[in-house]
Amino acid sequence: MSFPGVYAATGLFVCFEGGEGAGKSTQSQALRDHLVAAGRDVVLTFEPGDTEVGRKIRQIVLSPETGELADETEALLYAADKAEHLRRVVRPALARGAVVITDRYVDSTLAYQGAGRSLDAGDLEHVARWATGDLRPHLTVLLDLEPATGLTRFAERDRIEGEPLEFHQRVRDGFLSLAATDPEHYLVLDARDDVTEIARAVHERVDALLSGPPA
Repeated sequence: MSFPGVYAATGLFVCFEGGEGAGKSTQSQALRDHLVAAGRDVVLTFEPGDTEVGRKIRQIVLSPETGELADETEALLYAADKAEHLRRVVRPALARGAVVITDRYVDSTLAYQGAGRSLDAGDLEHVARWATGDLRPHLTVLLDLEPATGLTRFAERDRIEGEPLEFHQRVRDGFLSLAATDPEHYLVLDARDDVTEIARAVHERVDALLSGPPA
């Protein structure tokens, strides 16, 4: 199944993706600080959970107390979060010309519920792209890390983090496969590298995209 993709005509949409413990939150915040210092209008957001409805969905999909969900149910809940997130947060910010930085987006669904859960890739992508109006990031930064390393970077695990190592390896492979299909819109970095060096590479790439005056 082929999806041509839609890119916002105003603003800049940047996404951070990767497995558990890869440093997405750290690098998202570092990019925000870098751009704010340069005078940019920046919205830092995340999935799932950065809307009122999304917070309820996040509790369901990530709480260990939820227990087992049908794979399809899990995927649809994530899709619902994305639809609300796009409508309430992402699209309004892009429309006014802001830089939107999101910690996770569609690729996480395709990697976790697709490669990880082994749902049909075409069906899953159709749902995820429909929920988001097929809006694509201008740049996706993939922080690549061996799951065995990433999973040691926090003490407590949520419902997804608690999946077996084999699950997280499939997720990692899924992310890398997605990046390989569209290298123009991806920046793949080794998450084991120095945090400052990773940030520098991200900032250089984003600054190049923002060659005009601040939004």
